[in-house]
Amino acid sequence: MTTEKTNTKQKRLSILGEDEIKAIFGRPNFTYEDRCYYFSLSEPEKELLQRLRSVKSKAYFVLQLGYFKAKHLFFTFDLYEVEEDLQYVLKQYFNNSDVTDLRSVDKFTRLNQQHMILKLFGYRSCDTEERRQMEEKACQAVTVSSKPIFIFREIMNYLFEQRIVVPGYSFMQEMVGKAITSEQDRLKAMMYQNLERPNIQALRQLLEDSQGLHEITLLKREPKDFSLKEIKREINRGQQIQPLYQLAQTLLPKSEISNESIKYYASLVDFYSVFRLKRLDEWMVYVYLLCFVYYRYRRMNDNLINTLIYNVRRYVDETKSIAKDQVYERYTENRQNMQKAGEVLKLLTDDDIAAETPFHDIQKKAFSILERQKLTSVADQIVTNAKWDETALQWEHIDQLAHQFKRHLRPLFLMVDFAAPSMNDPLMEGIEFIKQVFRQKKSLGQYAVEDLPSRFLSDSVKRYIYQQNADGQKTLLVDRYEFLIYWLLRNRLEAGDIFCRETIRFRSFEDDLINNRQWQQKDKLMADVGLTTVNQPIRDHLEKLEQKLETRIAEINHRIASGENDHIKKRGVHHRWTLSNTRDAETTNHSFFDALKPIDIGSILHFANQHCQFIDAFDHILGRYTKQSREDQVLIACLSAWGTNMGLGRMGGISDIGYPLLAATSDNFIRLETLKEANDRVSNAIHNLSIFHHFDINEVIHSSSDGQKFETGINTIRSRHSPKYFGLKKGIVSYTMVANHIPVNARIIGANEHESHYVFDILYNNTTDIQPDIHSTDTHGTNEVNFAILHFFGYQFAPRYKDIYGTVSKSLYGFKHPSQYRDVLIKPVRKINTRLIIEEWDNIQRILLSLALKTTTQSIIIGKLSAYARKNKTKRALWEYDNIIKSLYFLDYIDSPPLRQNVQRSLNRGESYHKLRRAVSYANFGKLRFKTEQEQQIWGECSRLIANCIIYYNASILSNMLDYREEHAQDSDALKRISPVSWQHINLYGHYEFNKYPESVNMEAIIQELAQLKVIPNE
Repeated sequence: MTTEKTNTKQKRLSILGEDEIKAIFGRPNFTYEDRCYYFSLSEPEKELLQRLRSVKSKAYFVLQLGYFKAKHLFFTFDLYEVEEDLQYVLKQYFNNSDVTDLRSVDKFTRLNQQHMILKLFGYRSCDTEERRQMEEKACQAVTVSSKPIFIFREIMNYLFEQRIVVPGYSFMQEMVGKAITSEQDRLKAMMYQNLERPNIQALRQLLEDSQGLHEITLLKREPKDFSLKEIKREINRGQQIQPLYQLAQTLLPKSEISNESIKYYASLVDFYSVFRLKRLDEWMVYVYLLCFVYYRYRRMNDNLINTLIYNVRRYVDETKSIAKDQVYERYTENRQNMQKAGEVLKLLTDDDIAAETPFHDIQKKAFSILERQKLTSVADQIVTNAKWDETALQWEHIDQLAHQFKRHLRPLFLMVDFAAPSMNDPLMEGIEFIKQVFRQKKSLGQYAVEDLPSRFLSDSVKRYIYQQNADGQKTLLVDRYEFLIYWLLRNRLEAGDIFCRETIRFRSFEDDLINNRQWQQKDKLMADVGLTTVNQPIRDHLEKLEQKLETRIAEINHRIASGENDHIKKRGVHHRWTLSNTRDAETTNHSFFDALKPIDIGSILHFANQHCQFIDAFDHILGRYTKQSREDQVLIACLSAWGTNMGLGRMGGISDIGYPLLAATSDNFIRLETLKEANDRVSNAIHNLSIFHHFDINEVIHSSSDGQKFETGINTIRSRHSPKYFGLKKGIVSYTMVANHIPVNARIIGANEHESHYVFDILYNNTTDIQPDIHSTDTHGTNEVNFAILHFFGYQFAPRYKDIYGTVSKSLYGFKHPSQYRDVLIKPVRKINTRLIIEEWDNIQRILLSLALKTTTQSIIIGKLSAYARKNKTKRALWEYDNIIKSLYFLDYIDSPPLRQNVQRSLNRGESYHKLRRAVSYANFGKLRFKTEQEQQIWGECSRLIANCIIYYNASILSNMLDYREEHAQDSDALKRISPVSWQHINLYGHYEFNKYPESVNMEAIIQELAQLKVIPNE
């Protein structure tokens, strides 16, 4: 958020789009069904109604009451503005009495009625004290994240929890803007008081043009891959900003900026050009630059550690593969030699050989069959029954790799500062020793064997690290010793036993959690973020869970034994069982859309923008954006180029807009921040369509998330090998959350990353109005903590299991010993350790509060919590709690065919979206050609935006058709089951003419044509 946007001379802070403002603050526009529901009166409401005198006053009260039930807001209106609602109320309650004066009631009457309604529902109006509390909440929220939409949502959640009527949008704008301005003023004052002249000069130097490119521009560049050339550049960048990083380490904690805000402020440096930064407030720019340096230096360490892990794994895999090949070759050769050795043995029983034949002649004949050395080897093999030592062969190959791994691993090993929880860690002793040796430009061979740390060497590895020389003395193979340290370091980094404090991903787990000062306010903070499940006595909570789980175990087994659950199919005599398959009727590219006239992608985007105003989300990076139709079309051309994977260059060649204009527009307008807001606007617009809630599954929003693999033609540091999907090539994964067919959130992850680490992240950071109640994944989305984490934050986790029998037979838990579950088919395999959960409840609360306050990226914490390599007491306790929630789900999954069908249906919707996404990104055979990780992320959001617009267009047709059929009293059940994910009527290819006025969409004509064609199935 820049200073200019909160200046009082500018327009008010823009937080919501027009549709969002109308949806939240606008007076309800009721259908007949809505009127029946919201204008129905309970007995207490009828009693209040009798206190009023005139029919007009009573009717106005019923209207106010209905609108309050719908929005928890009050509206000032004249009766002629709500004539349809008025006529319904008069007919329902006042025998069609006639009200001649259609003006509003007087102010005193209106306020008195509002007071009655507030008292009835236990709400408060937003008066002086409530507004002061809201401002405090805004000031708290801005320390977590400076994004206006985050602060706005935090305030809205607070008002809902406190049952306070939401004030007007203009007040909310002013309050959020004031909170941001106040935070910026505080940070600027901190910079003014703490930055010294040399610090200021160093920060200014980042914005100088010294070598043809600004220093900050060079620092923004991330390594493209793990090559030595790229990593050396990365090390040089880290060394360049190290002094400023040390300054940021001192100042940012004093400023009390959250990690989320540091990341946000750092992103502004990525988004803004140097020219733009120079125009902002000088002291605020210093905040941005310090946050950028802080975040970039830690990203550098992440990149170096990832490179170390990647290269060590590559070397180890190579040595294992070669060793296996050598063992196979030797066994093959040995088998052949063994056959020849058998022929040699036959010489001893050959009657054709005279008894007086000299032994050397027999030897000569034997060696002609199998040469002496090989015969000796076979004889030794027979005598000792020895096997080839595959590990020894691995270490022999490591000797050959010594020059290579020293060049690739030593520089980054020396750059990163590693640490361990214990001050006396044996491996850290070895790490620090060889670091000191290399920094002094010495070699390990210059040291006596006894001088090298050896406590970390296990007995099983010593035989390969040491050898005896000709004099019988023990010597150390120093290259193997060095590589072993790298190998063990990689393992310990992945387990979390060794860490680096100056990283984002590889910090210690304790560093990822909130600090002690925040933890002292845990009760207040948990209440503020809505962690109601967590903020309760754990013993009482476990008692309720025990009763629920034990009851369900008994119920499920009773239903199976009685035959009520006939979906369980028993197999054999060993109590093996399976579940009957579930099917889903929804299809992609429904035939309903075949009757539509083909439409090009440019017109689709234009139509969506007319109704969603998503183009307004793309503010100019210099703050000088003016709305012009031609500029809008250029921007649409840029979005099409990015989203279809075509690229700006190729789009400039085949469209009527040249590359220079496309490139300039893309640089000025298209950023991840603006793209995410544009996607949110389209998603929210679909949410407001009448068809939307007919996509609900079992009357709730049931979302799913899954990854889609894309091969990368140009490598980036996130591109990784995955032979199953890319063969010998590399690729990335677009991980997307789909709710009611709509891609509401997405992010790009590496093909090597576990999708389960991102389930909570993508749910909790969904900024649309579409908030799901249930979330499904396939088996890849499950781990040891996701059931617990999602449960604590109010979501029901409902994954699909490929082998439900195998999963339940290993992972169903109960509160009793397994021996107490006799003569039942579905039985727990282990007892829940409630004592461990109770003992560690305080630490579990701290983890959950850290996730809520975004002290670090949620996927990082989830990844560490679900890692098997290191299981400390707190992690084991959280896993135990997860087992309770997981077991409850297993029982529901077994017992409820509708649940299994709903899970499958939700996942099918995600697969349908992936097909649409693949069709949108058709160019270059679907292989991504973007050069940087940032460009891949922009492609991901652009392709999601195009898909979102297609879904909006289809959903608009379905909504209008639904309204038409209901208006004409026609059956519409079949229509409600049609998926909006369809693209056979969309022209994604061909010559693009963006300057030509886009084809307008006449929705009324489309509906009339469809109505005449009778394209709805089962009519």
